[in-house]
Amino acid sequence: MENRFLSEAKLDQFLAGLGQKYQVIAPVEEEGIVLFKPWQNEQKITLRGSNSVVPPKDFFFPQTETMFKFNAAGDWEIEQAPGIGPRVIVGMRPCDIMSLKLLDPVFIGEKFNDVYYRDKRDNTVIIGVSCEEVNHNCFCAAYGNSPVNGEGADLHLTWLGDGYLVEVLTERGRELVDSQSSLFTAAGTDAQSKKAEKAEKLLAKQRPVDVAGVKEKLDEMFEHPYWEEIAPKCLGCGACTYVCPTCHCFDIVDHVSHGYEGERFRCWDSCMFADFTCMAGGHNPRPTKKERVRNRFLHKLKYHNDRYNLPGCVGCGRCLSKCPVNMDITRIISDVKGVK
Repeated sequence: MENRFLSEAKLDQFLAGLGQKYQVIAPVEEEGIVLFKPWQNEQKITLRGSNSVVPPKDFFFPQTETMFKFNAAGDWEIEQAPGIGPRVIVGMRPCDIMSLKLLDPVFIGEKFNDVYYRDKRDNTVIIGVSCEEVNHNCFCAAYGNSPVNGEGADLHLTWLGDGYLVEVLTERGRELVDSQSSLFTAAGTDAQSKKAEKAEKLLAKQRPVDVAGVKEKLDEMFEHPYWEEIAPKCLGCGACTYVCPTCHCFDIVDHVSHGYEGERFRCWDSCMFADFTCMAGGHNPRPTKKERVRNRFLHKLKYHNDRYNLPGCVGCGRCLSKCPVNMDITRIISDVKGVK
């Protein structure tokens, strides 16, 4: 790993240089809300504020995505959706970077190769950034992460007060730095110690959550009355799944625009919706909120771990922040640990 330093004054110049070769996507604040959007030259980006309201998952697994277009008149004609060009996502937080580690085995693991997801992963360079503040709902440390961890990124930035420590973590990251080497200087000898101090302060502010033993406890709780107790509170609105960086349920739809021409697209779906598991004959294996609430938390805390040996949650806290009735996953973790 190599450390460099980039002054704040040269950040925009660095982004503009990237824009010569890549589409640049970055967090932008609009009306008090931070969202990841394609960056325009000289547009102000938000690297040191709060995390984005929704994760940048949409740039790897879009909310709506055309898979191919078709013409069914005569011999079938299929037009595959074009791939993306090279791009850089700037400002991904450690929790969102970690979420890709959880999504990768789902879409491009040993069993499946989703060409749409792979195209976006392969053509995207990630520049992570350490958190400057911790939302009161954050608990990434519970899953072995840290607000300053750059693992999974190509470059990682940490604010030092007058500029950024730039950690070069991959060859793709090195190419970005080398392409504009005159903008960077050697990092100070105390840069890593400053980063460690930042981590210590931020971790002290996180919500304390202990997930040890939760999966094993849930192995025995499928029929436990606890799910009946908590389910009535849920509205089934799906907000938690919409803002979650690791949720990946989707539907596939064929839409005919006119005549025999149309397109097949996939779009996000939610296991919290009543019709998500409804079958053509009308049978629904998850007919009530109890089954749907149980499935969501078992997926986050047990099923993903069972299948991929990885957690299904990264502790970003977005579901806590956006749930209108405060269905608190950290409280559920605590409750499960206390079940006798």
